[in-house]
Amino acid sequence: MKTLTDSLAASNAEAELFRRKYSDLQLRMEALGLDGASKDKAKLEQRLLSAVSDLQLTQKERDEYRDQMLRLSEAMLHLLKTSTGGDAKARMELEAQLRSTNQLVAKAAEPVDAPGTLMDGNVISLKEDWSLVVGNLGEKQGVRIGMPLRVVRDNRVIATLRVVDVRRRICGAVVQEMGSEKEKIKVGDRLQADARQNVTLK
Repeated sequence: MKTLTDSLAASNAEAELFRRKYSDLQLRMEALGLDGASKDKAKLEQRLLSAVSDLQLTQKERDEYRDQMLRLSEAMLHLLKTSTGGDAKARMELEAQLRSTNQLVAKAAEPVDAPGTLMDGNVISLKEDWSLVVGNLGEKQGVRIGMPLRVVRDNRVIATLRVVDVRRRICGAVVQEMGSEKEKIKVGDRLQADARQNVTLK
């Protein structure tokens, strides 16, 4: 009987220890924003996809910095090699590269303003193979899957899109109709929510 009592006491102590560890783990997961991960796997996957997308955009920007710095280094080396003769062309190239670097750094220093509404987005990337347009409108602005968008250039609608994927700050939309076969969608074109129904561009 004493052995059973001791075993029961030990089991209760272990159970209490595991309850505390479980509670501590839940608190840590909540602090990391992973609360209910086992209950809502889709939400966790969405956060992961959003993080991967943000990482890809950051890597692209980093590559632009690297390329510009390499060009600057090459121009400086060229100037150093030719500085004894006072090569004006090399000096001009160095100045041009320095200006480009300064512009890139100034652009990066500006705060990135996300569009405030569904009417002032921009095309930030294109996947022409899939007729996919990536815009800087996302959940933050109220974009939903299935939402119609229009691409605007010079106050003219040049294409209509349908949203197929939404992240926090970006969305992906497939091209539904082009206004003209000659006019292609470009990075920088304006994106707007399209509340019109059954409107054709032709």
